[in-house]
Amino acid sequence: MSESNVMTATRVTKITINIGVGEGGNRLQTAERVLEVLTGATPIRTLSKKTNRDLGTREGAPIGCKVTMRDQEQIQSFLKDAFWVRENTLPAWNFDSSGNLSFGVSDYTDFPKQKYDPDIGIFGMDINVVLERPGHRVSRRRRRAHRVAMNHRVSREECMAYFAGNYGLTIVEE
Repeated sequence: MSESNVMTATRVTKITINIGVGEGGNRLQTAERVLEVLTGATPIRTLSKKTNRDLGTREGAPIGCKVTMRDQEQIQSFLKDAFWVRENTLPAWNFDSSGNLSFGVSDYTDFPKQKYDPDIGIFGMDINVVLERPGHRVSRRRRRAHRVAMNHRVSREECMAYFAGNYGLTIVEE
C-alpha cells in the first residue's frame, strides 16, 4: 500500500481484555477488580451461551468479565506494558489472517507497578487487538452497509510489520 495515502494507514481500533473465571460470585468480583486496576475502566460481565454440566455453567450465568478500550493513549500505554510482560516477543501464530492479534498474559502481577495481593490471587487474561484502516466502518454501519475490499483489509503480514515497527515486537516463526 502507498504510504502517502492516508486511507491506507493502519491503526489500532480497539483492544479487548478478557478474564474467564467460569463461575460467578467472589472470584468474578475479584477478576473485575483486577481489570479495573489494570485498565482504569469499568468491566462488563460475560454470560454463558450454553449450559454445560461438566463445566458447571448455566445459560445466561456470568462466567467472566471484559474491558474494551478505544482511546488511543490508553491503548498505547497498555500495549507497551503488555508487550513488556511478554518480553517483546510473540509467536507468529498469534496473528490471524484478518489483521488481528491475540495473546495471553498468565499473571496480572507481571505488569509494572502491580504487586501480589493474597486476597485477590492470580488471574491471567486474554488480550485481543484489532487493526483496521480508515473507512472500515462501512462494514459495521447500519445504513448502507457494504463489504470492505480485499485490498483495503489488513493482512497478516502487514499486522506483523505494524507491531514490529511501532512497538519493537520480535515475532518468532515456529
